[in-house]
Amino acid sequence: MGARTRLIDTAANLLAEDGVGAVTLRGIAKAAGVSHGAPLRHFTGRAALLSAVATRGYTELLDRGTGLPDGTPRERLIAACHGYLDFALANPAMFELMFRRDLIDPGDAELTRVSSEVFDFFAALVADVQDDDWHPTTDPRLLASSLWASLHGLAQLWLWGGLAGASFAPSPESALAVTLDAYLG
Repeated sequence: MGARTRLIDTAANLLAEDGVGAVTLRGIAKAAGVSHGAPLRHFTGRAALLSAVATRGYTELLDRGTGLPDGTPRERLIAACHGYLDFALANPAMFELMFRRDLIDPGDAELTRVSSEVFDFFAALVADVQDDDWHPTTDPRLLASSLWASLHGLAQLWLWGGLAGASFAPSPESALAVTLDAYLG
């Protein structure tokens, strides 16, 4: 394993264990057992290193999507929505990092490529459901954006306590069921 990969692995582990705030260049170097300047030999700074870590998160999310079970377009879209929420709840720090534009480099080419691929995959699932006469005249990317925003908001509200104690949302899955029913009827 190369030094660059080791630094990304170490940063991802620190992120999972201690959250976004713990992932500093000095902390990563210490945990990786390298000099405090070593990360800067492989990355232009913290944002570049965190972008590489966030790219891994998007890659994992894409892998979950491409591994969806066979079924109708609607069933596949619902499975993808469940996969998104499951990913967020199982990986809260990674989920946070992936969308923290203040911590990553939004212009990072690989991050942009993989995150776009995730959205394009999701939009294609939406378009497949549209073929079954679900909002057939609406731009599938707009529908996908709206549904994604709802999923993201649900995950974020759950993770940061906005819904966790609400009597009307006893679990993230029940809240997701209502969201999907509102969208897909």
